[in-house]
Parts: sequence; structure tokens; C-alpha cells
Amino acid sequence: MRRFASSLRRCRPGRVRTRPTRFRGAGRQTPYNPIRPNLGGIMRSFLTNLECTYCDAEYSADEPNRLCTKVGCGKVLYPRYDLEGAASALDRDALKDRPANMWRYFEVMPVRDPANVVTLGEGFTPIFKAERFGPEMGCSDLHIKDEGVNPTASFKARGLSAAVSKAKELGITKITMPSAGNAAGAMTAYAAKAGIESYVFMPKDAPESNQKEVVITGGELNLIDGLISDAGVLSRARAAEEGLFDVSTLQEPYRVEGKKTMGYEIAEQSGWTLPDTIIYPTGGGTGIVGMWKAFAEMEAMGWIGSHRPKMFAVQAEGCAPMVRAFEQGDEFAEPWQDAHTIAPGIRVPGGIGDYLILNAIRYSGGGALTVSDDEIRDYMGRVARSEGMFICPEGAATAAALEKLLADGRLDPDERILLLNTGSGLKNLDLV
Repeated sequence: MRRFASSLRRCRPGRVRTRPTRFRGAGRQTPYNPIRPNLGGIMRSFLTNLECTYCDAEYSADEPNRLCTKVGCGKVLYPRYDLEGAASALDRDALKDRPANMWRYFEVMPVRDPANVVTLGEGFTPIFKAERFGPEMGCSDLHIKDEGVNPTASFKARGLSAAVSKAKELGITKITMPSAGNAAGAMTAYAAKAGIESYVFMPKDAPESNQKEVVITGGELNLIDGLISDAGVLSRARAAEEGLFDVSTLQEPYRVEGKKTMGYEIAEQSGWTLPDTIIYPTGGGTGIVGMWKAFAEMEAMGWIGSHRPKMFAVQAEGCAPMVRAFEQGDEFAEPWQDAHTIAPGIRVPGGIGDYLILNAIRYSGGGALTVSDDEIRDYMGRVARSEGMFICPEGAATAAALEKLLADGRLDPDERILLLNTGSGLKNLDLV
């Protein structure tokens, strides 16, 4: 059993580099007056390089890199920024005059040329106070961030907007990915807008709505017997055979940059303070590690202090590799066998970002827990009847987890608690 303690220093997810590292192309900055009109100022990205989150090896951000290529590593790459420069160029108070989408944080986004931004208006989703559901749960300060109002009706729009934009900038013309559902429709939608060919490998029991999204937006849909992990094997094989760029979860550096904007928004929408607790449905984990990255960047820029929310990762009883690894004190999560749950977004047997997820929840003082499919169904209805929000099953998992965390004393009912609803329940009508 590999223990996590020995690797905390080298893979600490909150560590950021504030000074620039120079790479070929890093100085080619295009003044940006985005997105889309009338910002009244010049903006540019302060992207410097890519860095391995495990061994610290550095790579150019102006070439199509995916994972660390250092012998024996192969771990996740993160974009890094000159955060001192970004902080000098942008005062957080100036954000109020910018368009209400995720590209308002352009200084810390990975696209250099504004012409390459592929946007459908994703981001800056609302945070609602749970005025009826909160008191029903005994909570005085419970909120829900609703990612279901994004283009393509899920938080996947953020990551794929960033990834497809960077693919366009790098001259990539064909992309592929495995998907359990929502990511597929997001990828093919943004690829369609960018004029990029897209290929999807998806379990044949994925929601029909997700399959039809791929078809209507012009992606090539390949349905397979098995799970997302099996789809990933076929996607990688196709990529190797035909020269496609694989944008699988955390196997390229840019989807996490779209997802991290949830963290920037949470801070901005909360008056530059963070909640006491964030409860997040966790499959591949790009969202939870993206928010953790955002918190570190904002602290380095002087936008927030050192306080971090307790981060809780929620998984299904039938697919809980992160929960098992967390409870056993492991650094990495062994793949889950015979994964099953009604929530497709968290039916992920394993992922390359496991060590980043585990370190984020450990450093935050949070944890990981499971909920049952019956509890997920129940809380889809309870939240809908209390708040009028038709949340996705993954979002319902966070509400079910809240009950358990309150019951066992890990959360105080007077804490400021934020649940992340990652998509619209309209994509899961079969569960009603």
C-alpha cells in the first residue's frame, strides 16, 4: 500500500509559481479587448508554461503537450502563470465591468490570442441560497451553485471551452475523448463552433440525451460495451492510429483551467470570501482540483486570504475509488471493479488525477464519503420540491452527503456550506 504522506511536498495541489518561466512563444502576447464586446481596457494572458504536478518538470505551453513525459512519471500537467504580472495588470474590483462568463478571468486563462477563444457564454453561473431546503436540513447558511444553466446544460462546458480553444490555438484539427455523458455533448458542441472534428467513445448505456447531443452537433459517436475506462482504451487507440488529440479528463492540461473558474466565481460572487465547506460530486475530479488550483492562484495574487473551505468529495456506493483510498490513507486510488450507479458522471472507476483529489481533500481538512442510488433519487425530488431546481443525480449526491455530514458531526449546521449542482436534471428524465 502506497501511503500519501511521502508525496505531499512534491504534489501539493495548492502550490503555485508566481514568477514567470520563459519558454519559446511565451512572450508572444496579444492584447485582448474581449469577450465579447466593450471591456474598456486591454487584457492579456499571463500564461508562462506547463508544469508537472508530481515531479515539477516544465514544458512549453505553445506545443501540443498532454502528460509529463519524464521517465517513470506520466502525471498531470498544469498551466502556470506569471501571477505577479497578472495581479499588477488586473485589480479584482475591475471584474465588475467585464462580461459575465468564465473568460472574464482572461489574465489567468491559457489562450493567448483572442481570436482562438471558443465560447458559448459558459460560466458565471448563479449561486442560490437554499431558503427552504436549508432550513429543512437544519442549515442556516446553505447555498447551491447551479452549473446546469451552462451551455450544454452542465459544468463540462467550462472545461471543453478552454480545451477546444487551446486546441484551436495549437492548430489541432481532430480531437477525441471517452465520456460517461455530459462531457461528450460539450466537446462536440465546442468542436462544432471551432470547426474541429470530434470523436466520442461512450458506454452504450449512457443517457440517450447525451448520445443525441453528440449526433446533432456533428461528432462521431462510438458506443461500446463497458464503462468509461473501457471507452478510454478505445479512444486512446484511435488517437494513436489517426493522430487525434485526446482531451480525456486531466490527460491534457486545459480542461482544468475551465473548471477552475468555478473557484474564481465562488470567491467573486461571495465578496472575496470562501465558504466554510464545499461538497462536490467526484468522478474524474477535474472540478475539485480545479477549484483548489484557483484558490491558490487567487491567494498568490492577493485576491483572497489563506482560508480554504473544507472540500468533501462525494461518490456513489457502487463506485467509490476515492473514498476507499482516502479511508485507507493511500496516495493513489486503485480502480474500482464492477462500477455501477444511476449517476453517470460519478461512474468513473479510476482516474489519473487521483493523487490531486486526495491531496486537496486532505489539505483542506475535508473528506470523502458515499451515498446510495436510492438517496440520490430521493434528493433529486427533495431539492426540486423545496427549491424548484431540477438538479442532476450528481448534484443530488451532494445533498444526500450533506445529511450524512451533519448527522455524524463533521459539519456544523451554522457553517456556510456550498453544494455544487453540476448539471441539469433534464438530461436524466429516466430517473424521475
